[in-house]
Order: sequence, then structure tokens, then C-alpha cells
Amino acid sequence: MKNNEIIEIRHSKKNMASYGFGKFLTEMFSMGFASFGFYFYESEIGLNVWLVGLGYIAFALWNAVNDPLVGYLTNRPFKFTKKWGRRFPWMMIGGIPWVISYILIFTPPNVDPQSGALILLAWLIFATCLFDTFFSLFWISFASLFPDKFRSVEERRTATGIQTPIGIVGIFLGALIPPLFITFGNLQSYVIHAIVMIIIGSVVLGLAIPGCREDQVTIDRYLAKHTEPKERASFFGTLKLALKQKTFVIFIITYTLYRTLVMCIQASVPYVVRFVLEEEARAAMFLSAGFLIGALVSTPFWIKLAHKTNNNRKVILIAAFSLTIFTIPLIFINNLIFLAIAMILWGVGLGGFWAMLAPVLADVIDESVVKTGKREEGIYSGFQAFFGRFAIVIQAIVFALAHSFTGFEEGASTQSAQAVWGIQMHFALIPAIFMLLAALIFWKWYDLTPERVKANQDKVKEIGL
Repeated sequence: MKNNEIIEIRHSKKNMASYGFGKFLTEMFSMGFASFGFYFYESEIGLNVWLVGLGYIAFALWNAVNDPLVGYLTNRPFKFTKKWGRRFPWMMIGGIPWVISYILIFTPPNVDPQSGALILLAWLIFATCLFDTFFSLFWISFASLFPDKFRSVEERRTATGIQTPIGIVGIFLGALIPPLFITFGNLQSYVIHAIVMIIIGSVVLGLAIPGCREDQVTIDRYLAKHTEPKERASFFGTLKLALKQKTFVIFIITYTLYRTLVMCIQASVPYVVRFVLEEEARAAMFLSAGFLIGALVSTPFWIKLAHKTNNNRKVILIAAFSLTIFTIPLIFINNLIFLAIAMILWGVGLGGFWAMLAPVLADVIDESVVKTGKREEGIYSGFQAFFGRFAIVIQAIVFALAHSFTGFEEGASTQSAQAVWGIQMHFALIPAIFMLLAALIFWKWYDLTPERVKANQDKVKEIGL
């Protein structure tokens, strides 16, 4: 009971923690790929920055087809749904090959980066698109399960409060493992780090199974409403409805700009370590540890603030402006210790924004259920995945422009002062601008107040979805 109302808590904290290991898995591999993928092909392989950027753009365009269609496909009932659930089978079908395919990104053909540039570009596109296809099957199903599995605002915040620290540990390992095994200039060390990531990822996937399996109540509730073919909307019909929902569009724009900030900063770390700080790869661990400490320590505060204010919109806005402010000092720091300290503060803002994403999206999905009379989490999660991946396009373009205009030399062990300034721009200045835009857009147009959220949840219960 809370304020004379019954609060629905259907899942144990142990089950929530198991579900959180799915977040651990996605964050670990996302961190590893984002931090060293672009850098590996440009600075280690020596592929032209515009070709690397083209490969990343092709990878993101594949997402334009892949993610929303996977969301639509996995949203339908199949023969296995009654026994295994709607989401869990797809997590396994995608999760196992996704973990294994990570190594392909760091094992390109051994060809000259000039004469064999097109071969390397083709491999980059093939490896990233295959990796992302399996990732989409896992992540879209995992993310779609959250608003269906955890129904009340309180349970969602509690689940987020548990899964966020677990996810942060995943980020930590994704940031720790690559520099622990990678040596700048040694291509074989990248393969070793990938093997270690695969071994750990396989264990984590097993730990996530209990929390990611749908209980019979969830399965029966879905089948009761979605057994008739007439209830299935077309893909483009669902897309049209989603894009008509203002709160979803604002969420997606905000999320894309936020992901662009994260992608730019993560992908900049090896450049900053090698060319700005002039340190070995292992120094990246101190920067990653800084923002992870900030995020981990601050997460309970953000969740407590969300519970106290009962206002997801307000809390994520505070986090967004904090993240913007704490990004700005990163532009000017060229000392490892001071930069690690600054990253702790940056992590505080990141932890708040990251912790509130799932509850805010769940609020948006509840509104869509009220408006459409259907649960289409898969479609919405597919769109979220696509636009989150679109941030990779922006990051690739930002890097290509910054490196081209400042004279960055692909494959070189040192860079000019002008090129170093270009690295600092895509490490902090440009990401800060993106995050400020995200905060202002969300503040101006996102209007799901606590009163509207409560009304939507009452309606969802009323219609039995």
C-alpha cells in the first residue's frame, strides 16, 4: 500500500537482478564496440577515415530496415509463444550468435589499407551488420519485455534501480577488458580482447535467462488479446501510429541526441589516451573507471529522487542538464588524473539520464496502449534501436569532418597540435552541444506529467492490457 493505493510488485528483486544481466550484456558489448571499432579501422588498420565513416553509415542504414522489422516480427505470436513466451525465444536466437560474432569485427582480411581498401570496407560492413542483426533480435526483445513485465511505476523504478548498477558493471567490463588486453600497434591483441569478451558474455547470457523468461501470467495475458489475425496491424500502419504520437517522437529525438553524445565520447577515448594524453592503452581504464564510479554512486540518488518527486519527466531533465554542464570541462583537460576526476562528475549526469530512460519510455508505451488499444512494445523498441544506432552515423560524420579539417593522419603514431584539437572537439565540445539540444527539446515538448502517467496506467488496467 502507498497513499491508500495498492502498488503492484509481481517480481522478486532476485528476478529483477537476473533481468538486469541482459542490460549488463548489451552495455558490455556496446562499450567495447563503440570505444574501439572506429579507432581500430582508422588508426590501427590505416583505412581512410571517410571509408571508415562510409562503412559506419552503411551499418546504420541497415538498421533502418533491420531494427523496426525485427520489432514487428518479434511482436507477433508464434507456435512457441504459448510455451516459451513472446520475447525469450528471440533473446536466445539472437543472443548466442551475437556474442560470438563480436570477434569478426576485429579480424578483417590481412590486406594493404590502400590497395585493399574496398576489401576492408566490405568486411567492415559485413561484420558490423551481422553483429547488429543478432544484437537487434536480442535487445529489442529484451527492451520490449520491460514495460510488459514490470507494470506499475514503482516496480519499474525498483527494477531500474537494480538493473542500472548491474548494467554499469557491464559498461565497466566493456571499458576495462579492451585496454587491459590491447596494445596500440598490435593487431593480435584486439583478437585476444574479443575472445575474452565472448567468454564473459556467454556466462552473463546464462545468468540473464531466469529474469528474461516470461512467466505464465504474462504469456496468457498476451495470448488472450492477440490470438486473432484481425488484431494484427500492418508494419507501416503501426509505424504511422507511432510517429503520430508526439511524446514518442520527442523521446526518440532526445534519445538520439543523447546516444550521439555517448557514442562520440566513447569512441574518442582511445584517441584521447594515445594522442592527447600520450599514454598507453591501459590509461583508458582510468577514464572509464571515473565515469563508471560517478554513475554507480549516483544511481541510488536518482532513483530515490524519482520516487520522491514521482515525476520521471522532471528527474530526467535534471540529469540531462547536469550531463551537459559536466561535459563542457572535458574540452580543456589534458592531464590523466584531472580528466579521470572530471569523468566522475560526467558519470553522475550519465547515471541519472541512463537510469530514467526505461521508465520514461515505459510511460510513452503506456500512452500508446491507451491510444491504440494494443501493446506494440516490439515496434517501439525497434524504432528506439534504429534511432540509437543512427547516432553512429552522426558520430562517424563528426569524426570524419573533424579529422579531415584538422589534418589527422590515419595509421600514424603521433598527431599534430591541430589534429589533437580536432580530437578534443569530438570528445567534448560537439557532444555538449548535442546534449544541450536534447535537454531543451525534451523540456519544451515532452508533456507526460505524473497526472497523465497515472491516468494512462489506470486505463491500461481497465482495458486489460
